[in-house]
Amino acid sequence: MKHFLPNGDELIIRPPEHNDAAGLLASFQRLTRETDYLLFTRRESEELDLASEEDYIHSYLDNPNQLLLVAVVRGRIIGSINVNHSGLHKKAHTSEVGIAVEKDWNNMGIGRRLLTAMLRWTESREGLEMIYLHVFSNNEKAMQLYRNFGFMECGRLPQAILQRDGYYVDLVTMYLPLKR
Repeated sequence: MKHFLPNGDELIIRPPEHNDAAGLLASFQRLTRETDYLLFTRRESEELDLASEEDYIHSYLDNPNQLLLVAVVRGRIIGSINVNHSGLHKKAHTSEVGIAVEKDWNNMGIGRRLLTAMLRWTESREGLEMIYLHVFSNNEKAMQLYRNFGFMECGRLPQAILQRDGYYVDLVTMYLPLKR
């Protein structure tokens, strides 16, 4: 899908290709340097290699119950969204969502467009009744975006996340029942 950003750049949202591993890994490593809203630390992201990123991409391409989309601007991956299915029968009706957009591209509607593309994908998933995500309680912009899409808070794990500055924040669980 092609979109135009407020700055005039073209945004492409698409499934990853086999040769996207280096670009996706570089984007993820940039993200861990610029934000503390991801579970991975910068050091942990730097321990990842091209082979592990290729495996990561293939785990989505090889599983019709999972989704990975990348956001590309000027030929560079600058964000992504994924939907993970646990593979467990008792949780077959649910999937977990993760999303990240690089800081330089915030406030341009990319997160909204990624969520919209992901929700369109869920419409074709028979048996998928609910998606959920986890968000740091101090990430108010993300929480508001999710609320705008109808996600509702359903729980908090107090002080579940230790941030770089040594402070703890709650991990908030939000969910969205899918209309069928």
